[in-house]
Amino acid sequence: MYPDFYHLLKELFGIEIPVLGLLKSFGFMVAMAFLAAGIVLTKELKRKEDLGLLPFTIEDLIIRKKVQWTDYLISGVLGFGIGYKVIGMFLNYKEAMADPLSYLTTSNGHLMSGILLALALLGWKAYEDYQQRKFGTEHKKVKMFPRHRVGDIAVIAAIGGFAGAKIFNAFETWDQFIKDPLASLLSSSGLTFYGGLIVATVALWYYSRKIKMDFRHLCDAAAPALILAYGIGRLGCQISGDGDWGIYNSAYITNEQGKVVQNTKSFSEQVAIHHEHVYRQFDPKDEIPHKSFQAPEWLPVWMVAYNYPNNVNNVGEPLAACKGEYCSVLPLPVFPTPIYEFFMGLIIFGILWRIRKRWQTPLSMFSVYLIFNGIERFLIEQIRVNYKYDWGFMQPTQAEIIAVAIMTAGILLFVFRKQIDRFIHVDKSKEALDSSES
Repeated sequence: MYPDFYHLLKELFGIEIPVLGLLKSFGFMVAMAFLAAGIVLTKELKRKEDLGLLPFTIEDLIIRKKVQWTDYLISGVLGFGIGYKVIGMFLNYKEAMADPLSYLTTSNGHLMSGILLALALLGWKAYEDYQQRKFGTEHKKVKMFPRHRVGDIAVIAAIGGFAGAKIFNAFETWDQFIKDPLASLLSSSGLTFYGGLIVATVALWYYSRKIKMDFRHLCDAAAPALILAYGIGRLGCQISGDGDWGIYNSAYITNEQGKVVQNTKSFSEQVAIHHEHVYRQFDPKDEIPHKSFQAPEWLPVWMVAYNYPNNVNNVGEPLAACKGEYCSVLPLPVFPTPIYEFFMGLIIFGILWRIRKRWQTPLSMFSVYLIFNGIERFLIEQIRVNYKYDWGFMQPTQAEIIAVAIMTAGILLFVFRKQIDRFIHVDKSKEALDSSES
């Protein structure tokens, strides 16, 4: 595993640059996921613009405006905050390396960096004020196409997605959450995709109404981008070893050298040997979820049984001959579900990209995306470890419940999409008629 770029370069090239420990591999892959999604979304929005489905709007942009005292205040506070915390994080990288996000929530920082950056931004505001006084306020009319708003969409999706992912993860890991709610919410680990998807969707619906963009076409354009971003994000889980893996594969065991080898004992015997590790996650009274699956000759063992050496959360037992911060390995290998989800995400993306021009009715693509997404997640939950709700007759996980709901919503949306489109057209025509009469 490569929790950060320091360990990545050290392992692959023998190069040691300690400050790169701040650049976490999972965060990098999330950034790559957003970048890939942004490229795909831009292409799809452009295609829909060319078809006349998403018109542009004329906006009056203020190129040069009068600087208010609140502008100075915001610039000063923002500059000090970034200098004190972000630059301070790099200057104090040894302290912040373990968990940069948690470091940002502490009172630690670099005072001089904060003061200097605050002065720099205040100086820039003063220059803008001078320019405005000299040349006056300047306005400019510009055409704003939906593809020009991809940056705004990405920011809203990121904020809403992160908030939703943390909130839903709290429900998914309730026992851990109630022990330390603040630490759980502020931790950089522990994210639930469906929570992020739901909250981000609501936030983008509100934004699309505000800018008068047809939300249905935005959903269709975003469908391939969403599943591609999901797959790349899961690859980040695999690279960092963030704990988002499957149940135990009892056909294998980790030996003293940290290698995955054939298990020659029963699973219960192995649990007894490694009980301290196993019972940190499971209640001794419960059945430990596991399946025994031997890798066929043509398939690498790590595809069905992986022990996540040097994982970012230090889950497992000490790794022999390892010195440093991340020196744990799973004594009982697990199914590497992030790898499976990465490949499934790519396959679904390929299907969506191929059929994206097939239907003209809005919400067609998005409904197909919901169906595929629900099926994919429901299947992967069969070999993942998650908190289960006890309903008496069944014990589903949160992800299984939402997956079935999303799959059902996708099917209903696809079946009734034409009726929805006709209803919206009638409603818009009525609204236009009322507007003209008034």
